[in-house]
Amino acid sequence: MFDKILIANRGEIACRVAATCRRLGIKTVAVYSDADAQAKHVAVCDEAVHIGGAAARDSYLRIDAVIDAARRTGAQAIHPGYGFLSENEAFAAACASAGLVFIGPPVEAIRAMGSKSAAKSLMEHANVPLVPGYHGAEQAPEFLQAQADEIGYPVLLKASAGGGGKGMRVVESAADFKAALASCQREAQSSFGDDRVLLEKYLTRPRHIEIQVFADTHGNCLYLFERDCSVQRRHQKVLEEAPAPGMTEQRRRAMGEAAVAAAQAVGYVGAGTVEFIANQDGSFYFMEMNTRLQVEHPVTEMITGLDLVEWQLRVAAGAPLPLRQEELRLHGHALEARVYAENPDNNFLPSTGTLKYLRTPAAVAFERGAQGSDPAPVRIDAGVREGDTISPFYDPMIAKLIVWGRDRAEALARMRQALAEYRVAGVATNIAFLDRLVASEPFATADLDTGLIERHHDTLFPAAEPVPAAALALATAALLEREQIRQRKQYLDSTDPHSPWHQHNGWRLNGHYERTLQFDQDDTRHDVMLAYLGDHSTLAVAGHTLPFAYRHEQGALQLTLGDTRTQGHVHIDGATYHVFYEGRHWTLQWHDPLAQQAGHEGGEGKLTAPMPGKVIAVLAEKGGKVTKGMPLIVMEAMKMEHTISAPADGEIDEVLYGVGEQVQEGAQLLSLKAAE
Repeated sequence: MFDKILIANRGEIACRVAATCRRLGIKTVAVYSDADAQAKHVAVCDEAVHIGGAAARDSYLRIDAVIDAARRTGAQAIHPGYGFLSENEAFAAACASAGLVFIGPPVEAIRAMGSKSAAKSLMEHANVPLVPGYHGAEQAPEFLQAQADEIGYPVLLKASAGGGGKGMRVVESAADFKAALASCQREAQSSFGDDRVLLEKYLTRPRHIEIQVFADTHGNCLYLFERDCSVQRRHQKVLEEAPAPGMTEQRRRAMGEAAVAAAQAVGYVGAGTVEFIANQDGSFYFMEMNTRLQVEHPVTEMITGLDLVEWQLRVAAGAPLPLRQEELRLHGHALEARVYAENPDNNFLPSTGTLKYLRTPAAVAFERGAQGSDPAPVRIDAGVREGDTISPFYDPMIAKLIVWGRDRAEALARMRQALAEYRVAGVATNIAFLDRLVASEPFATADLDTGLIERHHDTLFPAAEPVPAAALALATAALLEREQIRQRKQYLDSTDPHSPWHQHNGWRLNGHYERTLQFDQDDTRHDVMLAYLGDHSTLAVAGHTLPFAYRHEQGALQLTLGDTRTQGHVHIDGATYHVFYEGRHWTLQWHDPLAQQAGHEGGEGKLTAPMPGKVIAVLAEKGGKVTKGMPLIVMEAMKMEHTISAPADGEIDEVLYGVGEQVQEGAQLLSLKAAE
């Protein structure tokens, strides 16, 4: 076994690998960029080496810097995690040339599976089922369109060297093909440095089922069952689970054996994932093989009791697989939710900023289980802490939330409870969306396919709800508690500690006192009338006057409002009150009558950047006529494209940014004169 390894990654996967290494007594070396100098993965490793600037291309994608860091620290091997250089054959080859062990498959296997087109040809020879499509080298737009016409619409355009949902477009008709191809190629070139694409017949209501495979250098290869990753948005996974609902033993064996055949066809070694697209009728087709550990590997660990990172390390050190196929056992059901800093209501745009407040459900970090034993019911794999920054340079993941249950129903209940206990302030998150998704009828009943989110859009993206009275009451209680703390300090500092004027219970000479508190949510103002009536208080909110009391107990605000008792949490950030109640997060601004209110200018006729990023295409020019919905500017952030469209008919008055320029969130991109 190795004495020291370098982890060529960041975030939660770097922390995850470090955890197993620490348990095995292996020293770890972290690498970090300018943006990650204080990151969690740097803190949890034994050593850390700075390798460059904030952008990935200036740091985590620099093969020379990573190799040099490994040499200087005496690391014997490099674990690439996922993303960045994990599937880069040049990096694997550079490790070998430097005398370092690459904890992953051989260079030849990465090369074979790195091109989706070449991989399809190999799978065809290995008798692995394939979706009808085109995977050849000819890339002329006219030729590709002719292939799409022959396959029949809808077709799926995919970056040949891609992964992670980047460089993928569904084309519904021949008229849409040219624009979709250009966009797909741009994103593929930006993400992978390769603009080649392949075409596949787009199946309706398919499921995405993947098989975890493992192979060693002794000729052994097996599969560790399956994961269902059907619930996706923009071709990126949102929820994963294992085992796949409705999977029969016969189908599991067929898919597992096909996955093993795929791995053996390329002489695979280590952990890999063979992804299949599965029809509702039980048929399945090879999509691609990811030659690395997957983001969703924890659900496999939860149902098998195995540590897949430990297996990677042992296989890379030359040891045989610890178990044989017939020795593997399934136990229970596991779900994983990816908690992201993003805004689901704004097309899932990433949200950047500081994690000013972060509270998680009671959970463990990764711990090794045993086959057949119950794992911890809740596990969190995270690469950030409270106070850390979600930057525009990397994936905006906050954590992976993984739960286990004896069956799927128990796992679902635990997931909903865990999501309700997650509290984040400082960035927008997808937590409320995840809760709606898990609670939705199609997911709860396992009516799964890759179009679930789009098909149930109205249910998953409901109209904004009014702030409940209890949330306003919790904000009021938090405000009063803060005032009481200040008044208590004045009381203790007073020369007359017996003065009733220093009491903080609303005492007044005439026994009755009222005050109005105002909280703003977006453009809506909520008035709350608080009355002190000597021996008790009332709160008038939402047209009802109710007895009101509160106290702090076990870390939560215990609230009595009328004849109802409930609880919640409030985080105060200046005049902003973050109320966490019944699994929801309400952001309220206290209208402080003593504070000067800062005005803001209107933005009529202005189009602004929804997030920091780079302009990669300008589709409008000064004086040009536009219609509502027409694309005007294409931005790139976190290697995903986002199109800014015209909000109404009009004429372009001025274009303020050009291709290649960086813009900040909220920056005005162009101005638009409304049509007369």
